[in-house]
Amino acid sequence: MELRLKLVALFAALAAAFTTWPGTASAQSYPTKPVRMVVGFAPGGGTDLMARVIGQKLSEYWGQQIIVENRPGATGVIGAEAIAKSAPDGYNLLMGHVNSNAIAPNLFRKMPYDAAKDFATVMYVGYVPNILAVPPTLPAKSVKELIALAQSKPGKLSFASSGVGSTQHLAGEMFKLLTKVEMVHVPYKGSGQAITDLLAGTVSMNFDTMPPVIEHIKNGRLRALAISTPKRHPQLPDVPTFVESGILGFEVTNWYGMFAPAGTPRDIVLKVNADSNRAMQSPDAKERLQKAGTELGGGTPEEFETFLRAEQAKYAKLIRDAKIPVD
Repeated sequence: MELRLKLVALFAALAAAFTTWPGTASAQSYPTKPVRMVVGFAPGGGTDLMARVIGQKLSEYWGQQIIVENRPGATGVIGAEAIAKSAPDGYNLLMGHVNSNAIAPNLFRKMPYDAAKDFATVMYVGYVPNILAVPPTLPAKSVKELIALAQSKPGKLSFASSGVGSTQHLAGEMFKLLTKVEMVHVPYKGSGQAITDLLAGTVSMNFDTMPPVIEHIKNGRLRALAISTPKRHPQLPDVPTFVESGILGFEVTNWYGMFAPAGTPRDIVLKVNADSNRAMQSPDAKERLQKAGTELGGGTPEEFETFLRAEQAKYAKLIRDAKIPVD
């Protein structure tokens, strides 16, 4: 009888242990405190908007505050590093960006994290398209005319970007490779001054994202020649895609994705994924994101992982082929 009682007690203890084992029941009560979501850029930008819109909905679902923490610098690398080195407990998330998680790892020899190993993919949020825009004074009203103009003046046309390694820079380099034209890259410290000089005609073109240039396009201060979406964008229905313009293989976008530190319990990752998908498709959040020009993503962590690896390989090849110096 005494042995039987001891065995019953032992099995009860084992059952209790498995019930509280990390990763088995953790998502049932998660979250029990505020969750931090780091953004590697200043407030007001696209990455910040994604974090705040989705974070607000998650806060409503979970009854816990989502604290958006801006850690700008080094094209998002500083913010990504903060999450890569955080506790993998589900209370540290990153609203990542193509720069910090696909481009920078191929552009800089010394990185403070391993982009392939230090993060768990949670969800692909979506992307904002890049637009090839020129000042009205440039005598080119189509991509075909721009290529002809560049070919007639090798090395005379220039394209602006918000810095070396930015999507605008890589878009310009990809355009050069695909069209075999010679152009000069003019890097700035941000989109603001780059667009100011584009409006003034100081530089010939820019491959910026939609939000900073769309109003200038609509009021005629800039001319859009092509957009990097699979089909025409509803906000700019008269602007052809790069494919329609005869440029096949032009695949550069400002994409966003949610990450957690590697080792975050799988059930928590799946819970954040499911609720983030739900948040992004809620009518009010969807309207805000699409109004900013975002092409919404979604899907599973595995789908985002596949997409991420393809992006990392694509930019590694582009940086090699374009002979962009690796720092």
